[in-house]
Amino acid sequence: MIIQVYEVQTQNEAEQLISMGVDHIGSVILGADNWKNPVLKDTIRTVAELGARSSLIPLFNDLNVIKRALEYYQPDMIHFCEILPDRIRQPDELERILHQQQRIKEAYPQTDVMRTLPIPQMPHSNGSSVLDYARLFEPISDYFLTDTLMVSKDLPALGQPSEPQPVSGFVGITGVTCDWGLAKELVAATRIPVILAGGITPDNVAEGILRVHPAGVDSCTGTNARDHQGRPIRFQKDMNKVKRLVAAARQAATT
Repeated sequence: MIIQVYEVQTQNEAEQLISMGVDHIGSVILGADNWKNPVLKDTIRTVAELGARSSLIPLFNDLNVIKRALEYYQPDMIHFCEILPDRIRQPDELERILHQQQRIKEAYPQTDVMRTLPIPQMPHSNGSSVLDYARLFEPISDYFLTDTLMVSKDLPALGQPSEPQPVSGFVGITGVTCDWGLAKELVAATRIPVILAGGITPDNVAEGILRVHPAGVDSCTGTNARDHQGRPIRFQKDMNKVKRLVAAARQAATT
């Protein structure tokens, strides 16, 4: 059972998480204009030295900058989490994303590619499109991650969310669980490892594992520290929550 934790931007946090048994340390580059961060580079180097694996999300789509970032940081994995365009209404944009990922895969064969597949937060009439996305991306992906896309029940297409996403244009950090039934269908339908994300906490991680049977679980918001109003603080982990999550995930994986 792979345990992956985002968003880790410092060596100190990475060291603590790895000592608790976290396998994948996920970090983010917030923009194409400020992509070079020596502190983050040191963090990724520390992850490698401690025997864990690093995963890096670019929150932008500029292919040239993504390539420069890969050469600078040299992570174990590059993780793409754009909201995927509708296959019927935006075929050219979907083709652009597929082609870009294929180019990265071919240019950096030593780097695994993780692709987020958007899963609605409730049972959705158009959920089959998630499996269609999986078939398209499977040949050029090493991992899938199922994360929560905020949508309404009457939405005609998963590629056109009607609810605001925490990071515009990207899937993730909602703190809301996705449709685990659809996530389970994906696990059964694909040959590559699927990591379950979206609102994963120490309290629900065991249930998620037992219901979905993923290759791994991912937590961000659910293991973040909280401010005095109970709101999650980005880039700051609650180590007690992480410790509980790792213990619960390991126990569930042996059940």
